[in-house]
Formats: sequence, C-alpha cells, structure tokens
Amino acid sequence: MISINQDGAGVGGSLSRRSLLRAGTLGMAGLTLADWYRLRAEGLVAPAKAQRVIQIWLWGGSCHIDTFDPKPYAGPDYAGPFSRDLATNVPGVRLNPLLAKLAKMADKYSLIRSMTHNNFGHETASYMVQTGTMPSEDLVYPSLGAVVTYKKAGDAGTFKKIPPYIVMPTALGRFSESGFLGPNYKPFATGGNPNDPNFVVQGMGSRIVITARTERRQRLLRQVDSLAKEMEEDPQFKAMDQFQDKAYGLILGDAKKAFDLNEETKELRDAYGRTEFGQSCLLARRLVERDVLFVSVNYGGWDTHKAHFETMNRKLPEFDTGLSALLKDLHERGLLESTLVVVTGEFGRTPKIATESPWNGGRHHFGTVFSALVAGGGFKGGSVVGATDFRGENVKERPVYPWDLTGTLYKLMGIDPAAPLPHPRGCVAQVTPTTSGRLPSGGLLSEII
Repeated sequence: MISINQDGAGVGGSLSRRSLLRAGTLGMAGLTLADWYRLRAEGLVAPAKAQRVIQIWLWGGSCHIDTFDPKPYAGPDYAGPFSRDLATNVPGVRLNPLLAKLAKMADKYSLIRSMTHNNFGHETASYMVQTGTMPSEDLVYPSLGAVVTYKKAGDAGTFKKIPPYIVMPTALGRFSESGFLGPNYKPFATGGNPNDPNFVVQGMGSRIVITARTERRQRLLRQVDSLAKEMEEDPQFKAMDQFQDKAYGLILGDAKKAFDLNEETKELRDAYGRTEFGQSCLLARRLVERDVLFVSVNYGGWDTHKAHFETMNRKLPEFDTGLSALLKDLHERGLLESTLVVVTGEFGRTPKIATESPWNGGRHHFGTVFSALVAGGGFKGGSVVGATDFRGENVKERPVYPWDLTGTLYKLMGIDPAAPLPHPRGCVAQVTPTTSGRLPSGGLLSEII
C-alpha cells in the first residue's frame, strides 16, 4: 500500500475537513488510493510506438543456462539433468526443453544472452537492473517504472482512474522503486493472489461487503462535507474531492472491472495456467488493455541455492505457460506492437552446480552473466543478442549492461535516455546516466529495434 503524510491541523483550533476525513476514513478502502491520486502530476510526452510496458520480474535470479541459454553439452556438473535442449521455430535458437510453448513462438521475442554487471548481491543487483544505474552515495535513482510514469503519465485522469504504475501481487522490494522522485511515483500493489477465486485488490475486501460498506462511507463523507460548506471554494479541498472520486471510482465504478478476472472465459484463464503467475500475466494484459502505463509481475522463487532442479521442474512449466499465453494474447489482440514486454531478474545463477553439503545440487548468485527476453513495442522478434562461452560462465560477445537495456526501453517509449530528471537537492540526474560516459556500455540494443 502507498501511504503519505497529511496535515491534520485546523484553523483557529477547529478540525479541518482534511482532519475529519483522516479521522473518519483512515485505513478504509479508498483513502490510500485517494492519497495516491492526489500525488500524481507531470507533463505529457509525445506518443511513441511503445505505449506501455509489462515487466516480468524473476525475483531471486533465474539460471540463464537452464532457461534461455542452454548448455546441454557442458556436462552433468553444469547442465545437471538438462542434457538436451529444444529447437524453436527460429532456426538456430534453442531453449530449455521445459519451455516448449515458448519454443513454438520464438519469432515473437528476442533473447539477450549477454546481460552482465558482475554484482552478486540481491539488493544491489536489483537496484542496478531496475534503475539502469550503478549505486551511488549521492543519488538513489528511481526504477524504470517510476521514470516511465514520471515522463509519460500526466494527469491521472488520463488513465481513467486506474493507477498508471501497478505491481502484482506485492511490491518489488530490495530497493526504493521511486528513488529521489519520491512517493508520488511508487507503484500501486494489488496484493492477493489473482488465482484465488475470491481475489480482490488489497484494501477492498469482499466484493459484496466492501461495495456496500464503501457506499455507506461515501454517503457519510458527503454528510461530513455539508458541515464544511464554507470551505468548499478552497481549491485545495476541491482537489481532494477529485482524488477521492478517483479512488471510489476504482472501487465502485467501471475501473474495478479491470481487476475482475471472472470476466474472462474459462478457456482463456486455463490457457494462462491456473497459477498465481499465470493469472497475474492475464491481469497484466487486462491492465495494459486499459492503458495502464507500467505493470510489473513480481514472480519470485528463483533463489535456488538448494533443490534447484526440483524447483525448475515445477517453475519452468508454469513460467512457460503464463508467458507464452501472454505473448499470444497480446499479439492476437493487436497489443503486442505497442506493448513492451521485458523478462529478467537481478542476475543469473552459477553455471557449475554446487554439489557439496549443504547445497546438494543448488546454484548460487551469478552477476557475471544472465539472460533477458524482450518482445513487442518496437523490438524485433526471432533474434539473439550476445553469446556466452561453452559453459555459460562468461560473456563471449556483445556485453549488455543494465543501462543498455533500460536506455533502449526508454528510447522505445519515446523518452530521451539523456533527458534530465528533477532532484530535490538540485543534483544533476539523467534518465540513463551512462549517456555521460561514466559507465561501461555495450550501447543501446540497436540490432533488435
């Protein structure tokens, strides 16, 4: 949940309308959303081919050689039970055999096999990949989603009462998504499990109960409003009414339908997979279909120091099902051309298997090499960028740094990677700092855009 501070002091010792609202509705459905809408503000930017982003965040770091860069001939100490790979519908591109559905549609996406930053810590690596910057004592940079929201969101009304930056089911964590841009640009987290038959966005409770309860509270607020008519001409309070209306609109109005997966057919829901990840992907499609700017699916469980291959046998099929259905659905609805899809984690995992106790077949953190998948929004399909050596231990050609990837995403969104960002202390900050030449770079991904 996103929360902010509100002043509660009245004039001449009396309670202000804001204090009454705070006292009467703090913690109830709608207030946090109202606060959230009150924070939104920035100018519109020119349209670009890519209008929205779906980020699949593989929290914990997926193993590159067990997914998009298989090394079946490296031997059992590296490949483990994955002693073969699988041909795709693009000649020469091969995947882990558990990614059979994605293999049939490799022409719809491109793979980056040479991602690198050489950092092995969750927090720092997440920060680097999500922000496209190196850590600094001076600046805590905002995430890709926050920058896109700042540059593209404009008035929240543009998005028909749905927040422009949404993460599901929980916040990404490990870093501050909004950085120096402040809480205005934090994502709205849905909470819950979209695969739950009774799934509702956090803070809304039961559909039936919360609707009746919220309607009663809205009526109560209107009664409270009548006690402060003398204040109604104050622009500040008029603005508050606007934000409250948006919040209630999300809960009670047409906007709430965006989160209602029961509107989808059983067949389509089954195609995405009846898992938290699969239904999150379906919800992501529903949100971008309604012009939500940036949707992150926080898909954890990839930190496999132990029981690595047992976890892969479970996760890879559900990942394959959910992501392939998302790409197919976006394509068939004519949304893929204008929707960027980016799949990555904070790093990869050690190519050599840790067979010693207590790991007994796990893989550890590995920032030297990892992979990413990109699709839509101006990216070409059916291509591979970069290559690793025989065992996947080092980048062999075309290193791609986190800022190369985020800079390319910004460019496709019509955001100048060299554009300035506002800093509260007046520090110099750019959308992609590598444009200043301070960081190593392989350059933007011009070969696939």
